[in-house]
Amino acid sequence: MRVLTWNLWWRFGPWEERRKAILTVLRDLQPDIIGLQEVWARGGENLAGWLASDLDMHWTWAPVRKPERWRSRLGDSTIDIGNAVLSRWPIVRHDVLPLPAREEDDDGRLALYACVDAPAHQVPFFTAHLTSATDASAVRCRQVRALAEFVSSHSRGSDFPAVITGDFNAWPDSDEVRLFGGYKTAPAVPGQVFLDAWEYAAPGQPSATWNAANPYVAAGFAPSVRIDYIHVGQPGPRGLGSVGSVRRAGDEPVDGVWPSDHAAVLAELRGPAES
Repeated sequence: MRVLTWNLWWRFGPWEERRKAILTVLRDLQPDIIGLQEVWARGGENLAGWLASDLDMHWTWAPVRKPERWRSRLGDSTIDIGNAVLSRWPIVRHDVLPLPAREEDDDGRLALYACVDAPAHQVPFFTAHLTSATDASAVRCRQVRALAEFVSSHSRGSDFPAVITGDFNAWPDSDEVRLFGGYKTAPAVPGQVFLDAWEYAAPGQPSATWNAANPYVAAGFAPSVRIDYIHVGQPGPRGLGSVGSVRRAGDEPVDGVWPSDHAAVLAELRGPAES
């Protein structure tokens, strides 16, 4: 099973050209389940729906509850932003978790759950977008505690482990990422551990998803770092859902257009036939 996470940079920059580049990347990769952040919707059109239609995938999405801060950045009071899940197989249930935030910079971030009815096993799949403020590690710790509880409440009843994707806006050694994983410090939910898929990657493989080689990132003079994640619960019977490989994707221009300011992360998970 091939899963992917990607922050699509909302409707910033040359968005019409960028969405074509995004589609090209996804066509080439052919992921089975996709977690997306910063997905836009406006006037009956939804980027996730547009992608799903072309890719022949099922989809669900949830808008942020407080879009005003986002809208002010574009000067457009009619556009929404949110998270989405696209799936090769039907999505039979979904739910939304508003994430805790500081009052002064609350822009309505959320986590989205989708129960994917894959062959042989239902897959509890989640995608989240944590706050981006550099000094907000404590807030992100609150957010991952809430996210871990949300995952726990929606991941029972299937041998396939929970798959949690998203833009955590946090370095791999940060308090919030260690807390969410629960194997380098006490877990946010007792007994619940999520493995960072990237730790299965070949040593030396490029990992920065926020990369100064991307001109959209370079313009802000930020360091290159991995802030986008695929986490997977402990494997099911005979290694079901365990990570086979992981790599960066969408990390170069398509016909001269960078698809997003983030690179995607793509992981191969062990399916029933391989277990």
